[in-house]
Amino acid sequence: MDLEPALHAARALVLADLAACGVDDAAVVSLVEDAVANRRWWVEQWPDGAEYVTGLVAQDVQDALLDRYGRWPLCPACEEVHALDVEPELGPDPHWVCGKDGLVIAAVGHLRVRLG
Repeated sequence: MDLEPALHAARALVLADLAACGVDDAAVVSLVEDAVANRRWWVEQWPDGAEYVTGLVAQDVQDALLDRYGRWPLCPACEEVHALDVEPELGPDPHWVCGKDGLVIAAVGHLRVRLG
């Protein structure tokens, strides 16, 4: 997988999930841009990691949102409020997963309901 297409795909998929959750304002989009810029260096150092960049950008944005705004995306399957996890943590084909029961909610980029 080439660097630029991988980074553009990661950006688009994470933005789609943010939009599905209604948290895609300008400040949050800037967090996505920062995450993509930071991962650009990472993928330049390890080109074979391009297939992992979507999950990493999703995790980076999730961490940045936690620091500034709170947990995202929220798990729709549990009564207890908690964020979904990205699995695999470092691997291709990342998904949003409930960390409590292991339920796969959606592939990164494919959240379809307002979760939080």
